Amino acid sequence: MKWIQLLDDFKNHLLIERGMAINTIESYQRDIKKLLTHLEINFIKTSPDKINKEILLEFIYTNSKTCNAKSQARLISGLRSFFDYLIFEKYREDNPTELIETPKTGRTLPDTLSLSEIDLLIETIDLSHPQGERNKTILETLYSCGLRVSELISLQISDLFFDEGFIRVIGKGDKQRFVPINHETQQLINRYVKCTRSQSSPVKGHEDTLFLNRRGKQLTRNMIFTIIKNLSLEAGIDKKISPHTFRHSFATHLLERGADLRAIQQMLGHESITTTEIYMHLDRRHLKQVVEKFHPRR
Repeated sequence: MKWIQLLDDFKNHLLIERGMAINTIESYQRDIKKLLTHLEINFIKTSPDKINKEILLEFIYTNSKTCNAKSQARLISGLRSFFDYLIFEKYREDNPTELIETPKTGRTLPDTLSLSEIDLLIETIDLSHPQGERNKTILETLYSCGLRVSELISLQISDLFFDEGFIRVIGKGDKQRFVPINHETQQLINRYVKCTRSQSSPVKGHEDTLFLNRRGKQLTRNMIFTIIKNLSLEAGIDKKISPHTFRHSFATHLLERGADLRAIQQMLGHESITTTEIYMHLDRRHLKQVVEKFHPRR
């Protein structure tokens, strides 16, 4: 029984049968390859159906010296999924990671931008620059729709349903959802498409891609990070800002203004309401206002 062949089969299983996101699958693949490297370095000869808990514990302990608790938890999760797959395919009868404890990672919350800080970032954009109008549209779309960066860069012109007031978003695991989009952001996108994007020549395969780079291809995640990082430095905002900050701010601002948590969950594309609750770090003053407004004995 060969590791590499099973690793390829496992990848196809996660992609086709479980519909997992490519980024998650690649993370699992990398972590299992780390295990193979560990076995090779330590001259441990064992097969996927024979490897035991003790070998895995030694590998996890060694790996823990160079990574944080969150990476460690993902590592164990990936191993557990791999051995669950082997059980499913009847290559093994037990999962050697079953009794291995996952480290507690806690809940880390990114910084939230105030509305004035978001306005400042957008005002900092140099609209005389060839990509200025595009970058402004990108930030407005991130904030007004609460998108993940992967969802933003994969947006297609055919995903825009402005007559109905929605955009179609392909989220994690290729799951589709429709997100409301306000009139002002629609106008920005229309102007960008007509005045800026029309000056580009999309390469083959990117004719429908909404946001293009200067070479006519889809923007990368790193490019969006770089745009936002440079803008935050220019604006003098002393916070750790990423594309996800706009998504977090979108959810927090909606909740602070009385939006329903379930509605926010649907717009963000979370399977579990518990995931949505992570974004909601409200101050006590707001909670007091909610009770005063909605409690029957206020």
